[in-house]
Amino acid sequence: MDDAKIIALYLCRDEKAVSETEKKYGKRLAAIAGNVLSDARDVEEIVNDTYHQAWRLIPPNEPRDCFFAFLSRITRNLALDRCRENNAAKRTGVTVELTDELAECTASDDDVELAVEGAELYGQVSAFLRTLPKNRRNMFMRRYYYLQSVSEIAEQLHMSESRVKTTLFRLRQSLRMYLIKGGFIT
Repeated sequence: MDDAKIIALYLCRDEKAVSETEKKYGKRLAAIAGNVLSDARDVEEIVNDTYHQAWRLIPPNEPRDCFFAFLSRITRNLALDRCRENNAAKRTGVTVELTDELAECTASDDDVELAVEGAELYGQVSAFLRTLPKNRRNMFMRRYYYLQSVSEIAEQLHMSESRVKTTLFRLRQSLRMYLIKGGFIT
């Protein structure tokens, strides 16, 4: 079933919307949650919570042209929240690794808080991503939004892990230069 029909089911408050969403996107949403969480029960719960949130948010929202992005954002945010809950006192390897990779692109927490709001950083990164060719933007999003491992990205994009690592390094450097040129960081 296409997205417009699924959303129409949500708008009519037809419970078939959830089962159709699960058929079409369940595995992909589970993969997103699985990239953040290691416990299969947590992943299953997050995916179910995603369906519940979609039910609650449609209406008033009608994400007709971006339904999967709408669902994936819900899934990712719920999974990250669960990860924070599960690891309140400690940080997981994935979180530390990704934080360390992107740390070189941004100013210190104090500088960012003094200089701009978080929404401005989001806008700057979004603008940077729009300057990238589709394949590089896709790689960046897979790593830093969908939290896929380098090996997963390499396999899905039919590239060597070394090439993926090198490209991601160059993208982080480019992002840093973009943020410096924009006066966002020094």
